[in-house]
Order: sequence, then C-alpha cells, then structure tokens
Amino acid sequence: MGQTLSEPVTAKESAYCQNEHYRVGSSCMQGWRVNMEDSHTHILSLPDDPGTAFFGVYDGHGGASVAQYAGKNLHKFIVKRPEYKTNIEVAMKQAFLDIDDAMVYDEACADQMAGSTAVVVLVKDNRLYCANAGDSRAIACVNGEVQSLSIDHKPNNEEESKRINDGGGWVEFNRVNGNLALSRALGDFVFKRNALKKPEEQIVTAYPDVQTREITEDWEFIVLACDGIWDVMSNEDVAEFCRKRIGMGLYPEEICEELMTHCLAPDYQMGGLGGDNMTVVLVCFLHGKTYDDLIARTSKTTNATQTEEMDLK
Repeated sequence: MGQTLSEPVTAKESAYCQNEHYRVGSSCMQGWRVNMEDSHTHILSLPDDPGTAFFGVYDGHGGASVAQYAGKNLHKFIVKRPEYKTNIEVAMKQAFLDIDDAMVYDEACADQMAGSTAVVVLVKDNRLYCANAGDSRAIACVNGEVQSLSIDHKPNNEEESKRINDGGGWVEFNRVNGNLALSRALGDFVFKRNALKKPEEQIVTAYPDVQTREITEDWEFIVLACDGIWDVMSNEDVAEFCRKRIGMGLYPEEICEELMTHCLAPDYQMGGLGGDNMTVVLVCFLHGKTYDDLIARTSKTTNATQTEEMDLK
C-alpha cells in the first residue's frame, strides 16, 4: 500500500451523461491516499466512430501520469487500429500495446515505476467488448443476474506466474519481484526490458484479455471500478447494491458516490481494505426508453424477489 493520510479526503468528483441508449454516472474519491492517481472515461459516441460508446477506468500507481494519458487517449488508439473495422477484439489487444509503446517516448509517462490498470468497455452494434489489464474489474447485471466481464490479473495466478518467471522475474509475497501487486498494466516499464521477449511475454505486460457479449433487452447496467471497490465487495454485492438503489430512484452518479462511501474504511487499521483511491463508472442501459422505465423495472423485480424470500422464511 502507498502512503496514507491521517484523515481521508472524502470529496467526490461526480459526473453524468445520457442519450437514448445510456444513462451514465461516474464518481471518484481520493480517500486515504496522499494523491489521487485514478482516471476514467465515459464517451457516449466516439468522435471517430459515431454511435459507438466507450467507458474506462484506470487505476494508477507510482503516479497519475499513465492513468491520465490512457484516460485521454486509449480509445483513439483502438479506433485507429487497421483491424478495428473487421475485428474489434484484436484491435483492442493491439491498441493496449500501441499506447504502452507510445508512452515510452512521452516525457510525462516514461517514469519506470509509474503504471496503471485499464478496464474498458466498447459497445458497437449491440456487441460489448471488455478489455482488461490488471485488477480493475467490470461486471454486468442482466435481468438481475451478475455476469463477470473481466478477469483480475494477479501475480499468483498460474498463467501469470509462468509468464513472470519465463520473463526473468519472480513472485514474492504475491507481488511481481516482491513489488507490484498486479501482473498486467500499462506503464511499469522497469518490468518490460527483456529484449528476447515480445511485449505480451514481458514480466509485466499491457496485453489485455478481451471478452465479448451480445447486448439484449435484458441488460440493465454495467459497473467498471478499480480494486478499491472490489477488495471490499464481491461482484454480487456490488450488483445488488446498485440494482437496489436504481429501484429506489437514485441516479447513477449518486449510486457511485454511495458505493464509494460504503467501501471507505472508517480508519486505516484494516489491512488496506477501503484505504485506496476509488473510481466507479455505472452505465445503465435504456434501450430507447427512459431512466424511469429502468427504475420501475428494477423496483418491480427487486420487490418480487424480496417477497419470495419472505415467503420462504
């Protein structure tokens, strides 16, 4: 864990945007950390591909430069890949490597120990593509059920540990070379110096996993958040927390704020849980209807579930 404050900074920077397809809310909070190193993105229609939406959360470490650069530019690297028109999954994977390479030559991002996770979602033609490098995470709530959209990249995972060792590194205390608590990231160039290995084979790689889904009328919302949330709550807990509050009529940005407050440690004596920077993006699917329609739908099904649970007792 990084340096901490004597009292947390609980001020939240929140925003929202909406069109006929989405109602999106976001919020971020510095918390107990000395600096805020996260970044995030929500774009309802990409300038270079109108009608395509893009959302991302970037959890920086060792400084905010890599997260901020990725937040401003990663979607641009994806769209300009030659594969983008025919194979978005490949375009996203290569774009992560492209932006990583570009940052090596950017003075603001070239710090060897600065890095960032990246979990991003691109939605085009009712297809969702989620690319992830690191331990930020994305989930979906589909007809009240949780779907995981990403896999955390931790050094003690078998596949990750093998790449780390093959690249010349080691895993100690569940950290890369005893230092980094995640095994894939943008930046962290000190772990990417093996000239005999490809970018995706380095001790730490920016190469993401990509999952795809078809968006149907049953899709209610997705949540993208940094590990400051997931260290405290499970996928199911977060989905239930958000769904309940949608049914209560809260707006997405308000739900993001409440989620962070819920996860914030009351003091810094909890082994680091709830002490990290926190960032949440909540994307609600409208399917051409209104947000009030989503409120009514989730409220109705949530109340029905609660009635069934009472009947079983």
